[in-house]
Parts: sequence; C-alpha cells; structure tokens
Amino acid sequence: MDLEFDADKDAINIAKHQISLARASELAIEYFEPDLRYDYGESRFRAWGTIDGNTYFLAFALRENRMRPISLRRVHRKEWERYVKP
Repeated sequence: MDLEFDADKDAINIAKHQISLARASELAIEYFEPDLRYDYGESRFRAWGTIDGNTYFLAFALRENRMRPISLRRVHRKEWERYVKP
C-alpha cells in the first residue's frame, strides 16, 4: 500500500519520536483496531507491530487506497502487553 504524508508532519514525528513516518510501510502489524475514541471526521486506525525487532505503535488513516500515517512511535511495555499480548 502506498504511503502519503506531509513533510512537515514527518519532521515533527522524527524530532519527537526519532523515526520517520516513511517507515510505517515496514511495520509488521501484530494487532490493529479502529480508533473510535473521538470523531476525527475520517476513519482512523491504531496498529501495534515491529520494525527491525523493536515494537512500535502507528496511528493512521486510509485515503483513496493510500495509508496516511499520523504518528509512529515506540510502544511502551504495558501498552504492548495490553493490546498485543493479552
């Protein structure tokens, strides 16, 4: 699936989480679910998986058959245990 993201948003993600949104396509997803916490005006999803053996969380939307990463960050141990390893 193709990725689409804003360069400025990518720079913010790199500064905050030390990883580019471009790496979202490398995420080996272990678990995902729709994000129903808020009305975002679009369908959003939350995914947990691995990149290079490290655990990550990805928030994303799907637009016109393209993934639009919103945030990509390392996963906290408790978060991984809650969603991926019940």
